[in-house]
Amino acid sequence: MNLTFHWFLPTYGDSRHVVGGGHGLPAGAAGGQRPATLGYLTQIARAAEQLGFEGALTPTGAWCEDAWLTTAMLAQETERLKFLVAFRPGILSPTLAAQMAATFQRHAPGRLLLNVVTGGESHEQRAYGDFLDKDARYARTGEFLEVVRALWRGESVTLDGKHIQIEDAQLARVPDPVPPIYFGGSSPAAGEVAARHSDVYLTWGEPPAQVAGKIAWIRELAAREGRSVRFGIRLHVITRDTSDQAWAEARRLLDGFSEDAVRAVQAGLARSESEGQRRMLELHGGSTANLEVSPNLWAGIGLVRGGAGTALVGSHGEVAERIAEYHRLGIDEFIMSGHPHVEEAYWFGEGVLPLLTEQGLWQHPGTADARPDSAQVPFVSR
Repeated sequence: MNLTFHWFLPTYGDSRHVVGGGHGLPAGAAGGQRPATLGYLTQIARAAEQLGFEGALTPTGAWCEDAWLTTAMLAQETERLKFLVAFRPGILSPTLAAQMAATFQRHAPGRLLLNVVTGGESHEQRAYGDFLDKDARYARTGEFLEVVRALWRGESVTLDGKHIQIEDAQLARVPDPVPPIYFGGSSPAAGEVAARHSDVYLTWGEPPAQVAGKIAWIRELAAREGRSVRFGIRLHVITRDTSDQAWAEARRLLDGFSEDAVRAVQAGLARSESEGQRRMLELHGGSTANLEVSPNLWAGIGLVRGGAGTALVGSHGEVAERIAEYHRLGIDEFIMSGHPHVEEAYWFGEGVLPLLTEQGLWQHPGTADARPDSAQVPFVSR
């Protein structure tokens, strides 16, 4: 199987420094020197499309723009790129979510992927009117996906669940194709939902041994359900022509983290209910020392950013080796990002992806005339 690569859309702003966002930070705290205008996000999306990324992850939360609306607009500015839309089941009904997915697939055929985010921060969920605790949120997600899957099959659905009550729901048009469900979570409750409902299980960028353990865990749970699941990983990346150049860039980013900012972010993240976030925090312990937690895996991003907190850092060849290592464990999809997102997309797309092509691990999904040409992607603003 060829590897699949996705890029990331920073719908909270971008910068030449790390822009934190979500997972405990208040709305509006992300900031960024490059506002998340439609013009700038279009620039990132077009670059990703031409470089050969399959799709682009768009986050969800009060700290960023709405993922559904933003990607619907960007779909009209691109031709092939798919959009991995993150959304939270507790914020909209399953019938409406199923209908929205069908509408998206009709107007942007085959270009919707769905990242179901249960929500690991109760205080953020309460801001949306959701007062369930974490385990109850996962139980509701299971009911939610049960309804959505049935509607996509064209069934009429009535459910009197513990958290969701639906009566005689049916879609006038089912999505074609049905969008795959991406799902992550490190707690036992998350694993059960992933095994029953996910098409792709996502993990944040932990060291290979920890990732191998997660893959084995989900495979066993899915097998009990009579299912198989694909696996993906979410990582930042700093790749350059030489290893020294890449690590110099990592040090530049680290130098931009003030002690006050690190303390404030870590204090906020320490209150997180997310097991995945706890595992990210354990990698660096809030310290700037010993941040290379595995060969070429740098935990510095997590000092000032919630969620995915690790980056692959090294020469193009070293980063390609680490990707191949994760692939040997069972990872087939990679969701990458870098600061700033336009420039880092080109470093990765022009430096690493050709090496993976030479190894027979990746093939550009577009035609020959759609291959990277930086002259085709002007810097735009709106």
